Amino acid sequence: MIRLKNLSICYGSRILFDKVNTSFDNGQLTALIGRNGSGKSTLLRAIAGLNRQYSGDIILDGKDLRSLSPGGLAKSLAFVTTERTRIPNMRCVDVVAIGRAPYTNWIGRMQDIDRNIVMDAISSVGMENYAERTMDTMSDGECQRIMIARALAQDTPVMLLDEPTSFLDMPNRYELVSLLRTLAHVSGKCILFSTHELDVALRMCDSIALVDNGALHHLSVTEMVNSGHIQRLFSSPEVSFEELLWQNRK
Repeated sequence: MIRLKNLSICYGSRILFDKVNTSFDNGQLTALIGRNGSGKSTLLRAIAGLNRQYSGDIILDGKDLRSLSPGGLAKSLAFVTTERTRIPNMRCVDVVAIGRAPYTNWIGRMQDIDRNIVMDAISSVGMENYAERTMDTMSDGECQRIMIARALAQDTPVMLLDEPTSFLDMPNRYELVSLLRTLAHVSGKCILFSTHELDVALRMCDSIALVDNGALHHLSVTEMVNSGHIQRLFSSPEVSFEELLWQNRK
């Protein structure tokens, strides 16, 4: 579970988030949406402990983020960034094994239980036949699944993903978000991901968090649609809400 208490984040003189109070529950998939430059990535990085320039509190699974050691944070939260891993000759199984780093002994040696967790994580994203392949020989969608497997091997209650559907075609976008939804519902994880894909967010997620000029509106999908926040923020007199969704499906 993620809980934000009176969270404020500024970028220079600009207020990105102003005293935000909300929580993201376990077993739920939430899409973080907003206009370009609204602060989606900044919020994710703050929750991930990569940006400590904020006021208020970020609570992860009942623990204040500021009180967590690096090792404690690594056991509480996994973060999948937008960066593409294309290291030549690096096998998928080795990439996923990095997720076990918080649990290995002082020389980083994995035990049998760690190896089993790594293979279970690869299998859970449907990539068991790719374990021995190298990352530089795979598509963006396949690489993204491996990075999600690495986050699963990290075995944390919270997962964050920054634009995981970027550069994927429409079928792969839906397939990837469907995978995230299954992981949230079956494993009971709290999963929050940023996206520009409105139609994917509305069709596949449990709730939506919308960044809007310092505010963060967090509602169920149905409540968000009925609230008018999306229509007001993204539509225009020239483009209706329905036309906007159609454009996102292209």
